[in-house]
Amino acid sequence: MTVSNIIKKIKPSVTLALNSKVKQLKSEGVNVIGFGAGEPDFDTPEEIKNSAIESLKSGFTKYTPTSGIPELKEAICDKLSRENNINYSPQQILVSCGAKQVIFNCLQAICNEGDEVLIPSPYWLSYPEQVTFARGKSVFIESSDENYFKITKDNIERNITEKTKVLIINSPNNPTGSLYKENELYEIVQAAVNAGLYVISDEIYEKIIYDGEKHVSPASFGKEFFEKLITVNGFSKAFSMTGWRIGYAAGPIDIINGATLVQDHSTSGPNSFTQKAAITALQGDENTIVDMVKEFDKRRKYIVERLNNINGITCMLPKGAFYAFPNISGLYNRDICGKKANNSVDMSNLILEKAKVAFVPGLCFGSDIHLRISYATSMENIKEGMDRFEKLLNEGVTYGC
Repeated sequence: MTVSNIIKKIKPSVTLALNSKVKQLKSEGVNVIGFGAGEPDFDTPEEIKNSAIESLKSGFTKYTPTSGIPELKEAICDKLSRENNINYSPQQILVSCGAKQVIFNCLQAICNEGDEVLIPSPYWLSYPEQVTFARGKSVFIESSDENYFKITKDNIERNITEKTKVLIINSPNNPTGSLYKENELYEIVQAAVNAGLYVISDEIYEKIIYDGEKHVSPASFGKEFFEKLITVNGFSKAFSMTGWRIGYAAGPIDIINGATLVQDHSTSGPNSFTQKAAITALQGDENTIVDMVKEFDKRRKYIVERLNNINGITCMLPKGAFYAFPNISGLYNRDICGKKANNSVDMSNLILEKAKVAFVPGLCFGSDIHLRISYATSMENIKEGMDRFEKLLNEGVTYGC
């Protein structure tokens, strides 16, 4: 007996594994500084926590409708209309155990075996694995530092075949922090929709944006786009609710119904009291988000400046999310404490071993010449981590070895 052929193809989450390794090292007394977590280091706002507590105390602890409670779906529709200029009905909303499950369900609902899914690279590492689960084929569209990690209309059109079914777009982007301007996004989505593709727009970082830039939802571009767009969002990043596991999709009713069927026979639906807290999050003020983004902005500027001052590293200033994605190819084959690395995995391991600093190798995001560095940690940790990293590279100074 053995596992299924699909399971054999699935790669484990490197970020989750790295976070577990960092926690293990810390439990063993090792002073390791982790830059791998894709979650804000801020607490969930008190009013959101209190809402969950009140719903628990009131006995709201039973099964809910698979696609979410009506009042949450109404609140999501209100939010999308008010903030994103998209008008959906509650029947077009699916609430799930995080935005990750939403995307998984939608791909299951859309893809037949062998269907191709276009994924701009670098990409969030779960996209291709979820396509594999859906028995589809990932087709990666490469981008680079030189074009600010953005693809174009031409890139889309060159990669479309008779088997292409879906385009996944993520702006602001994990891992690069890149952000598409409205005209750039319009051209990309127009090319996809004109070719008959569905577009899954992952907008989980929509509120974490810098330098006066703005987020645009592709589904707001017009009626001709609307029936092919699936808007995905959640509460993990903006409201610092990663462990609450709550997210949602809005889209064509046939796709939402199909994705709901997947949920019917998997998780059954999101947990009850988290949904009540999500309503509070959507209807409350956003002062905590504003304050969080201001702090991320300080860290962003500091860490990118430090990285760009290291010989052999270049780093684009991210426009959104909370990741720096430095190009480290200039460090390859350099002697570092008697060792050399010529790929991102070896470099990440070397830095962890010698400096006790944990960065995520870019390979798992589609680029082996980068590292992903989350600045969703304190400025104190960032300064100490960058000091260790810089001393390791420039002076051969190790930490705790």
